[in-house]
Amino acid sequence: MSNETITQRYVEVTAESLPLFCPTPESSLWNAHPRVAIPVDKLGEARCPYCGTLYKFKGDLPKGHH
Repeated sequence: MSNETITQRYVEVTAESLPLFCPTPESSLWNAHPRVAIPVDKLGEARCPYCGTLYKFKGDLPKGHH
């Protein structure tokens, strides 16, 4: 793993980003830690357990049975 650190700690996401995984392909350090699902659609926000990035859902949360 690189000695570089992820500097982005807050990310707003929309329904188009779902399902959401961290790190995202847009991240400059997309391979900084193992890919993990972020359940931001459940409570409106969630934090990555590896890097601590906070993801907040922007807009209305998806409605449905999943």
